[in-house]
Amino acid sequence: MAGGGGRPRAVFMAFGTRGDVFPVAALAAAFARDQQQYAVVFITHSAHRSLAGHLAASNVRCMPVSSPPVLAAEQVENISCGSQSNHGDESFSSRKMVIQVEHRKECLSSLEEVFGDDPSINGDFIVINFFALVSWTDIIHWMWALFTESWGSWRSNCLNLSPIPFTDPVTNLPLWHMREESTLLLYGFSKEIVECPGYWPSSAHACGFWFLPTAWQFSCDKCLELSRNMNSSLGSVLCAKHSSMEHFLVGNSYSSRPVFVGLSSIGSMGFLRNPKAFLMVLKAAIESTDYRFILFSSGYQPLDSAIQSIASSAPKSSEAEASSLSDDSTLLFNDRLFCFSGSIPYSWLFPRCAVAIHHAGSGSTAAALLAGIPQVVCPFLLDQFYWAERLHWLGVAPAPLQRQHLIPDNDDPSSIHNAAEVLRGAIKSALFPEIKAQATSIADRLSFEDGIGEALRILKERVLIQGQT
Repeated sequence: MAGGGGRPRAVFMAFGTRGDVFPVAALAAAFARDQQQYAVVFITHSAHRSLAGHLAASNVRCMPVSSPPVLAAEQVENISCGSQSNHGDESFSSRKMVIQVEHRKECLSSLEEVFGDDPSINGDFIVINFFALVSWTDIIHWMWALFTESWGSWRSNCLNLSPIPFTDPVTNLPLWHMREESTLLLYGFSKEIVECPGYWPSSAHACGFWFLPTAWQFSCDKCLELSRNMNSSLGSVLCAKHSSMEHFLVGNSYSSRPVFVGLSSIGSMGFLRNPKAFLMVLKAAIESTDYRFILFSSGYQPLDSAIQSIASSAPKSSEAEASSLSDDSTLLFNDRLFCFSGSIPYSWLFPRCAVAIHHAGSGSTAAALLAGIPQVVCPFLLDQFYWAERLHWLGVAPAPLQRQHLIPDNDDPSSIHNAAEVLRGAIKSALFPEIKAQATSIADRLSFEDGIGEALRILKERVLIQGQT
């Protein structure tokens, strides 16, 4: 693709978990559809291979790199197994360093393949994600790594640049005086949710949340096809294979809507070390209330295995109910916990739920806000703590849970009981009328926004048009 056949080239690079990567991919696809004169490339981890087909449909070439989105808990344990703790830490650090070096090489190789030795064409640009940072304090904190010897050596030896960012490679003097303006910074969140202080430079823009295309959110092709054939929003039913989920959600025999529970990539990031304890907390909450839960396992194998282990040892559901379940669905605990290892759009699911319990990731947060339902959040790292506190401050969620109140490390009766009591209290608080009303009010305001469309408009205005002048 070197030279792009005379076409300007747009490279979108996104790394991290699904929540870090997929919104940027959605922007790349939207840009490619709108600006067909561009050769558009998307570079990300090979673990996100499911994106390739979606991107190809918008004429975006997907170029994978082999580095993992995260190092899973199992990898950490395998590295440290049989070693003293300090030796294990050194081994893990060494492993991370190897991955980082290989990641840089593969990214640089991909860019060389795209641009080759051709001179830059007017309009070429690169978009790269900076994870999910939500304030300048975060950015300043995480940018220190760019000034370390590791990054400096790479910039100097591999890129032939100054070892220190924003300095002349010959004199090492700062180049700030030569910069016409700061790099364009696009935030995929709403001004209705995040306060944007007046000291932000004009190059920083809060666009609105970047929601994924509906087609990207189905793990079942038949459900996707059915949604395309219905005039109403995503259709009124799922496919026959997944009709049991819809029955669980809206069946006439139930007096209230279920509570959603989903932790997305938290398991693969090593935080869900005892899946059985997590399930026992839900069981205890079910037994002490009239709540029903729908759990998305996100395909995390240890959690799916725990679900199947409990299912195999429990009394069977009625024959009619059991026969209607698909391979990715399981009913537990007197048929009041519906477990699903696939995916369907939150925009279809959340309006059918009473509350969303999640890890305060930006994607889950945005989807629940748009659906107008109360939230119970349990943050684990980075920006999740910001979103959790923000939701509480906005009045759409009670105070955030601590992780031992949702996924305790131990499954002893005392730990399970205490966690379930806290969870039950949080759900009860989330269902207060004032929280439900506030969630509805915010959803009404968000419904007027188009985050991807606004980001696309800014890219065209600040990159394409200015590049042509």
